[in-house]
Amino acid sequence: MSTGPKRAKEGAEAGAAYLTAAQAAERLGVRRATLYAYVSRGWLESVPGRGRSRLYAAADVERLRARSEARSGHGPVAGAALRWGEPVIASEITAITPEGPRYRGRLVAELVASKISYEAVAELLWRGSVPAEESAGWSVGRLGVGLRRLEGDLPAGAEPVDVLRLAVAVLGAKEGAVGLAEAAEEELARRLLVRLAALSGLAYGAERARGAAEERGLARILGHALGGPALARDDARVAVIEAALILSADHELNTSTFAARVVASTGADLHACVSAALSALSGPLHGGACRRVEGLLDEAGSRGSPAQVVRQRFARGDAVPGFGHPLYPAGDPRGTALLELAASAGAGQRALRTMMSIAAEMTAAGHPAPTLDFGLVALAEALELPRGAATALFAVGRSAGWVAHVLEQRRSGFLLRPTARYVGPEAMTPAAQPD
Repeated sequence: MSTGPKRAKEGAEAGAAYLTAAQAAERLGVRRATLYAYVSRGWLESVPGRGRSRLYAAADVERLRARSEARSGHGPVAGAALRWGEPVIASEITAITPEGPRYRGRLVAELVASKISYEAVAELLWRGSVPAEESAGWSVGRLGVGLRRLEGDLPAGAEPVDVLRLAVAVLGAKEGAVGLAEAAEEELARRLLVRLAALSGLAYGAERARGAAEERGLARILGHALGGPALARDDARVAVIEAALILSADHELNTSTFAARVVASTGADLHACVSAALSALSGPLHGGACRRVEGLLDEAGSRGSPAQVVRQRFARGDAVPGFGHPLYPAGDPRGTALLELAASAGAGQRALRTMMSIAAEMTAAGHPAPTLDFGLVALAEALELPRGAATALFAVGRSAGWVAHVLEQRRSGFLLRPTARYVGPEAMTPAAQPD
């Protein structure tokens, strides 16, 4: 297809952006006649080169090659990448190592040991560096929603994460905005995160959420929301919550984060991205894993012998929730760190002793250290928080990572839209057509 003299000059000077006919045919593994057929069908852009030659858009060539490979056998490889497989997105935010996640190159365990604030870690994830000076902590200001009205829309027995899903939708309808500059979106994110922390207390009444909103510092706000004013006044316990939030802050492309990135790639507002992440988090195979660990704790508590419960589960072929993470074959370092925090915060708690016994029994059976979910439940029990609090710790903690990935996805500027490898009736053969 001819695009005129101007485009011809651009094509000739583009270098890597365009390929010669020989290069394009070699990359695609086709004859030149087939290459010309692709152009005539509109699958490949062609511009004038030097003399009578033509140049072919490298981006189009790569797209056709990728689709051809997917249809000729590489599709299963690409599909497996979405199931704990090969990396599918380049990211500068978090690397998973045997020692635990590294946020922008900094090991999370070292960040916790440095007594850094969760807010500073959020800024690290978003901007790539820790603020030069620690702030006094973020504060809520206005909650942005009518507490009584929101409370009235909650079903009986709603847990904090249920509140957050509803609250984010309401806040998004009122304040959601697309096309914000990055600095403006970061400021919106700060406001949203502290609101999430305070509003999680609405599961225990409007007064709890209102009181939490009067605190300063996200860990203290969340401590008040989940545990009441006495917990928020206990600096040692607030520090434990801070550490748990930092350990939960990001974990590269987990399901909720990937959901947030997919929505961000469409240009949707920040509230929509966080709403998608919260929805993914609610599933039993993700954030809902904390509920399954709580169920295990109830089972062990009612039968009197944690070791017996573990052995009976093995005998039935049932899984023991909270153990085994595909990214940590030797055990999840975050789970180990949380158990240590729980032991320091709640020595003597019966439920915590039960969980420690379960972990010991699993270790004796040769299983790796427990996961983040198990550790969060242990910590919630040590702090005497109500059921559902562990998932709230996870959700609020992970929100910093969701925002970081939303910002990174916006910078990348492309739509996340994988292509399916059709295997249904009358599936086309690999050679049928490339598009």
